[in-house]
Amino acid sequence: MLIKKNKRHAALIALLALGTAAACPRVASAETVLRIGMTAADIPRTLGQPDQGFEGNRFTGLTMYDGLTGWDLSSADKASVVIPGLATEWKVDDADKTKWIFKLRPGVTFHDGSPFNADAVVWNVEKVLKQDAPQFDASQVGVTASRMPTLASAKKIDDMTVELTTKEPDSFLPINLTNLFMASPAKWQAFYDKAEGADAKAKSQAAWTAFARDASGTGPWKMASFTPRERLELVKNANYWDKARVPKVDKMVLLPMPEANARTAALLSGQVDWVEAPAPDALPELKQRGFKLYANEQPHVWPWQFSRVEGSPWNDIRVRKAANLCVDREGLKDGLLAGLMVPATGTFEPGHPWRGKPSFEIKYDKAAAQKLMQEAGFGPNKKLTVKTQTSASGSGQMQPLPMNEYLQQALAECYFDVQLDVIEWNTLFTNWRRGAKDPSANGANATNVTYAAMDPFFALVRFLQSGMAPPVSNNWGFINNPKFDDLVKKARQTFDPAARDAALAELHAASVDDAAFLYVAHDVGPRAMSPKVTGVVQPKSWFIDFSPVSMKQ
Repeated sequence: MLIKKNKRHAALIALLALGTAAACPRVASAETVLRIGMTAADIPRTLGQPDQGFEGNRFTGLTMYDGLTGWDLSSADKASVVIPGLATEWKVDDADKTKWIFKLRPGVTFHDGSPFNADAVVWNVEKVLKQDAPQFDASQVGVTASRMPTLASAKKIDDMTVELTTKEPDSFLPINLTNLFMASPAKWQAFYDKAEGADAKAKSQAAWTAFARDASGTGPWKMASFTPRERLELVKNANYWDKARVPKVDKMVLLPMPEANARTAALLSGQVDWVEAPAPDALPELKQRGFKLYANEQPHVWPWQFSRVEGSPWNDIRVRKAANLCVDREGLKDGLLAGLMVPATGTFEPGHPWRGKPSFEIKYDKAAAQKLMQEAGFGPNKKLTVKTQTSASGSGQMQPLPMNEYLQQALAECYFDVQLDVIEWNTLFTNWRRGAKDPSANGANATNVTYAAMDPFFALVRFLQSGMAPPVSNNWGFINNPKFDDLVKKARQTFDPAARDAALAELHAASVDDAAFLYVAHDVGPRAMSPKVTGVVQPKSWFIDFSPVSMKQ
């Protein structure tokens, strides 16, 4: 399918470059500064549990904070795996698979100088799980508890040992804990003691508001200054506990730039050094002018997630399969995205241990798609109206508007009438937890929110298990398939890695055979940057480690 090119692209880039200069003044000092244009429309929350999806974790989570477990981001060739973070080791209880013991890393301090210990872990678990705890913050629950849904409580054994308890046996817990960032209880308490408020709840909210402006974690970067919707400045933590990951540059400046052309213009004009997701049309110019381009296949899926509530047009499996067969993914890759995607035939591709052996082959077969739609009662004179909610930008959304317009054109050839409801990224992400039944869906029967696939809970469970329907987690469409539920339970309660992988492969194959999503693409995390930027390792991950990055003077 042919895609109309934007002939005004070059002129728009040039025009935006002029306007960007005033927004991002050059830094004239001896210190080394790395300036990054993010795809987010605002600075992700800084108080310990970021919003803005995993872009939030990338920029204000993994920079200023650590979890008990983390991700190995040191290789561009090997898959990113879970490694020790603030915990040095962990083990599930042989007699009671709901009990885990975590040994903590000694000698770690928060940015404010207070010690990291078991009390801090309990405090951070309770900030999102214990509603009567003084530090409990409902605003942090949605982006945290949904990512570790079985964690029930934490108990101090001694200063360097904690016991975590889950609601049911859950072999995924160490992976899930990469999402729980450790904020400083001492720093928060100092703000709480000074806060004014009519009651404890009001004082707590005031303390978290103050904490967000002067955050304290244990991460390799410390907050220097923060201007909401404009910029966040981080400086290196020279006392970071992992000496190999003390940042190489003095300062990192994060700038929200949700529009791809504006980001690209800022890079071309020298106002930033690094941009996420550059405009695909600008890649030839960027290469010609000596800018570096990085990309690597990520554990990530760009989908449409279908509503399965009563009356949804996607309840007919013929319709779901037809949509999957009607999209020319190679045409999308080469005609629109300059090669910066991997066509998706499921959440996992062949060779992945969780792929399995699905019988439904997702490919481009327009004739087969049209036949299925005709069997379902649709045709050239009777089209099926569907509505998808999407965003104009955002973490992992790649190029959401052009991509959805491509699908709109493609599916029209298979008797779909696609309507798009375009909203701001963070609003879309919030709506994801509210579900297809909520008024925030605005009548949409599909949602286009990309998702990470490096964790079995993130990749499969939160979408396929019936108990993960809103408001618990991200089963936006209210899928209720007993086979999925049985396979989730089997995988979660299997602690042998090989047997667990086999159960996950069976679950994934079942989801593909059910055409649970419209699987479109895997992101490659494209980044463009100045030749002055060195030491970049683009891992096979949604995340990236900024610590080894250097700037030539």
